[in-house]
Amino acid sequence: MSVQIGDTAPDFTQETTEGPIQFHQWAGDSWVVLFSHPKDFTPVCTTELGTVAKLKPEFDKRNVKVIGLSVDGLSDHSGWSKDIEETQGAALNFPLIADADRKVSTLYGMIHPNADNTMTVRSVFVIGPDKKVKLSLTYPASTGRNFQEILRVIDSLQLTAQHKVATPADWKNGEDCIVVPAVSDEEAEKLFPKGVTRIKPYLRTTPQPNV
Repeated sequence: MSVQIGDTAPDFTQETTEGPIQFHQWAGDSWVVLFSHPKDFTPVCTTELGTVAKLKPEFDKRNVKVIGLSVDGLSDHSGWSKDIEETQGAALNFPLIADADRKVSTLYGMIHPNADNTMTVRSVFVIGPDKKVKLSLTYPASTGRNFQEILRVIDSLQLTAQHKVATPADWKNGEDCIVVPAVSDEEAEKLFPKGVTRIKPYLRTTPQPNV
C-alpha cells in the first residue's frame, strides 16, 4: 500500500544513529522531512546527506525535523557518516534510520520491485504537525534530489496552511500568491489588505500575506 497525500504518516519504532525512536513521538509538534537512500556508501546519497546537513539551519528555522533512512545497519551508518563529513565538509547532524529489516521502507512503499528488489528509491515525505502527509516525491536511484525545492515546497505548505492562498508555478518565498477560488471578491478584500489583483474571475493575486 502506498502512502498518499492526506494519509496519516505510519508510526514506527526503529533504531537510528541517534538511538531508538518512536516516530510520532520524536516528531512532536514539528514538521518532518523523511527521506530514504538506496544504500550506504553510495555516491549520490553521500552528496545528498552532506547537502541536508549544511541546510539544517534552514530546516530548523521552519520548525522542520529531518530524518534519513537507509536499509543498512547502524555499523554501516557509523562508517558512512565519517565519509560524509570527510567528502562533503559537513557532519551528519540529524538521525539516520537503520532499516535493515525493511520495516519502515515497507510501511512507506519505498521499495519499488521493478526498480530494485532490495534498495529503496529516493522517496521524500513532508509530514505536518498533525502527522498527515503533505507531500510525497519519488526520484530514481540515479538522480539526486533538489533540497532547495523541498525547502520551497515547505514554505508554500506552511503559508497555505495558515492563509487562504495558493502558490503559482515557480513561486518563491516573498512573491505574490493566488487567492483561492473559494474566497469571494468581497471576502478577499477583507482578508488581504495589501490588495488583490483580479486577472480573471478565477485568477486573483495578492502580495504574500505573512511577510
